[in-house]
Amino acid sequence: MSTTGLQGVQLLDAAQRGKLRPELLDVIEYRKSGLSLNWIVGCPLDCGYCVRHLFDNFEMKVPRALMSDVEAAELLTGHRYFRPHVTPIQLLNRATDPMLPKVKPHTFQMLKLLDERGLTNHVLVITRWRVEPDDCAVLNSITNLKVTLLVTHSGIDDPRIEPVDSTIAARSLETAFEHAGRYRVVLYWRPIVPGLNDSMTHLRRGLELSQHSHATVFTGLFFKDQIRDYYRANGLPEPYAQGVRRKVFPEALERRILDAAKMNRSGSPLFRKTSCAVAYAHTVADYNGHYGIRELCDICPSAQLGRCEQAWRRPDERHVADLTDELGGRLIEVNDRAVIVAGLDEQRRYYMQHGHGYQVHDIDKPHQPQRHGRADLGWPTTRETR
Repeated sequence: MSTTGLQGVQLLDAAQRGKLRPELLDVIEYRKSGLSLNWIVGCPLDCGYCVRHLFDNFEMKVPRALMSDVEAAELLTGHRYFRPHVTPIQLLNRATDPMLPKVKPHTFQMLKLLDERGLTNHVLVITRWRVEPDDCAVLNSITNLKVTLLVTHSGIDDPRIEPVDSTIAARSLETAFEHAGRYRVVLYWRPIVPGLNDSMTHLRRGLELSQHSHATVFTGLFFKDQIRDYYRANGLPEPYAQGVRRKVFPEALERRILDAAKMNRSGSPLFRKTSCAVAYAHTVADYNGHYGIRELCDICPSAQLGRCEQAWRRPDERHVADLTDELGGRLIEVNDRAVIVAGLDEQRRYYMQHGHGYQVHDIDKPHQPQRHGRADLGWPTTRETR
C-alpha cells in the first residue's frame, strides 16, 4: 500500500477545496464518541437523513482526500486534544463511509499507522456498506488499538429516505461478527423513527440481528433544520413537526423496544449510548462516564455496571476548575451526576469528559433527568430548547 495513502481516492484540487465549507476543511472534530478524523469527504450512498446536509456537501458523491493518510495521522496524534491511550478516535464518520471500495484502503492504512505507534486508544469505524472476510482479516491484524466496527442498520425500506438496501448492512454485520477476533462488532440500530421503521416486524428484525454483535446501540434521528429542509424540498414525509438540536427518540418508542427485547433474550445487550456499547464489547468501563447518569444504566448487564462503578470517580473540584479556566470557560459545580460548566463548546467539554471519565454538561443546555440526552420531543411536559 502506498505510503502516501492516495491510491484509492484523489486529492481535492484548489477549486474543489474552495467550494467546501470551512468545517469540512477542518479535518479533526471532537465528538462525544471520540476525536473524529475526516480527511476524506464525499459519499454516493444518499441517505436522506445524512449529517452531510449540515455541511452543504450532500451532492458531493465522489470521495476525495483533503490530505494523505500519513499527514492525517500526524495531524491527529499531534492535535492539542489527543491523549495517547486515552482519547477515543472515530474514523471517517462525518462525510463518507469508511468501507466504500475507494475509501477502505485509507481506513485500513490509518488503522495500521496508528497501531504501529503502539497506541491502545479506542477506534470506532462506522459503516453501512459491505464488509468481507478479507476486511475482517485486516481488522484482526491490528494488535494494539481497541477497534470497534459499528454496523449501521435501520431497516428503513422507503428508498426515498434510504436508498441503500438494509440487507447489505445485515450481511456485513453477520460476516464481521463471524470473523471477529481482536476487534469487536456493535450493531448500530439507527435511526429508529416512529411510523417509518418501528413496526413489530422491524423491531423483531433488529433484535434478531443483535445476535450477530457483541453489543447493540439503539437510537433515533437527528432532525436538524438542514435535514428538515431537505425532506421538505424533496417531498419526503416529515417525522417530526420541527427541527431540533438533539436526537429525537420518543419515550413510547424506547419502551416498546425494551419490552420487545425482554421477549427476545438471545441477542446482545442493548445500550442507549454508543460508548457504553463499545466499552461493554471490550470489557472495559465506559470512557464517557455515563455511570453518573444512573438512569441510563438500568438496562446494562450487571458485569458492566461493576466495571463502570469501579472506574467512576468524582473529579477533584479544584483541578476541574483550573482546567475549565485554562480552556476558557467557568466551572459552575461538580455534582454526583456531572461537571457543570459555562462558556465551553462541545469539543472542549468532550476533552474534559474523556480525560476524567466523568460527564461534563453545559449549564445552558441542560440534560433533563430520564431524557438520556435526547430531544424533549416525544417526552411528557417538556419542550426542546434551541
